Parts: sequence; C-alpha cells; structure tokens
Amino acid sequence: MTRPGFKRILLKLSGEVLMGDQGFGIQPETVARMAQEVKAAKDAGFEICLVIGGGNIFRGMAGAAKGMDRAQADYMGMLATIMNALAMQNALEQIGVDTRVQSAIQMDQVCEPVIRRRAERHIEKGRVVIFAAGVGSPYFTTDSGAALRAAEMKCDALFKGTSVDGVYDADPKLVPTATRYESLSFDTVLSDNLKVMDASAVALCRDNNIPIVVFSIREDGNLARVLAGEGTATIVTNKN
Repeated sequence: MTRPGFKRILLKLSGEVLMGDQGFGIQPETVARMAQEVKAAKDAGFEICLVIGGGNIFRGMAGAAKGMDRAQADYMGMLATIMNALAMQNALEQIGVDTRVQSAIQMDQVCEPVIRRRAERHIEKGRVVIFAAGVGSPYFTTDSGAALRAAEMKCDALFKGTSVDGVYDADPKLVPTATRYESLSFDTVLSDNLKVMDASAVALCRDNNIPIVVFSIREDGNLARVLAGEGTATIVTNKN
C-alpha cells in the first residue's frame, strides 16, 4: 500500500496494549517492548508525540455504566493515563530516549503541564513528548485528546496502534470473513459508524486534514515498517 511520507507523527496507544497477556495493569516487559518500537521510529528520523489510554487501569465509560458519576469516572480515567505515561517515560529513558510527560491536569511534582510551545521545543531538541490526561475535561476520550494534540503539534499523521492490522467492515475477532480496508475517507468512517476512533476525534482529524493510520502494534517492529510505507495498515484521509 502506497502511503504519503510523514515526518512528525502522534502515536496513539490503547492502555490495554500495556497489559500484555495480563488481565489488568502494566506489564513492564510489554512497556519495554513498546518503548523499543518508539525508539526505532525515532532513530529512523521521525519526530514522535505519544498519547496512551488508561483502559488497562480504569475506563471512565465503564465506571459510569456501573453507576458512577460520569464526570468523576472520567477524571479517574485521566489519572490512569498519567500512570501509563510515566511508565512509558521510564521505559524510554532506560533505553536512552529523552522523554517529557505533559499532563492536561496540572501535576507539577511528576510532570509538566501541557504547554504547546514548550512541547514544540522538546521535539526540536529530539525528545519524545507524551501527552497525558486527555483534554483535561470529562466526556472526552483519549482518542479526542490524541486528535487535539496532533492538531496542536501540527503532526503529519495520527498513528493508532491497536490489536488488529487495520480497519474492517466488522469486528475481525467475531466475524472471520470481515474485510479489511486499505484506505477510507473520513466521511465514510463517520457515515458507516466504523470503529476507528470516536466520532469527535475523526471529525477533528478530518477538519484539520490529519490522516489516521491504523495498524497492529503487537507485531515486533511493525511501527517502523508502517512508517516506512511497508507492512499492513489502513489509512483514513479526506480522499477515498
């Protein structure tokens, strides 16, 4: 599949990726492997921003479904993303990658606040920037946070690392005959309600012309391959 070349990307990882084969929490070996993926991409010359979900620790929507106040549950989910960001920062710095965590919820003792110009400067100095706590407000997912930071940082694309190798017309885990798309338009994703990212994130990427590339992060070395235009992935753009 031919893909456009990118220089600065935002990599969105689900919190569940950090669980590895556990049912909950953070598996250090898996975080270390994810860090190696990021390092390989950085060593290839790409500028990297990261957003990591918190579903391996707490998911606001799930808490709200069980009777918690939605806003309270979402704030708890934001704190989970900060824990994941700090774990990834530690793993990256252990392999020599300078990293800064910026949180939309101010937490000066452990990370920086989100300041766009400071983040720009970090990237110019060759650092990886991890954005945590979503957009800092309830009722928004980390997908929306990823799309927002990608737009703020003028990223060339948003890469979403998942457990599957692209976007399908049905859940491939449940429907063996599901068909994978090579490319899609944002409008098709929204009109067909395809589960790429939540609708507000897709619309934000569409309006700012930021391609979304969906690929499997569970395959060793796959991020670097997809960035090089190889490997299997689905790209979502304003052109179909």
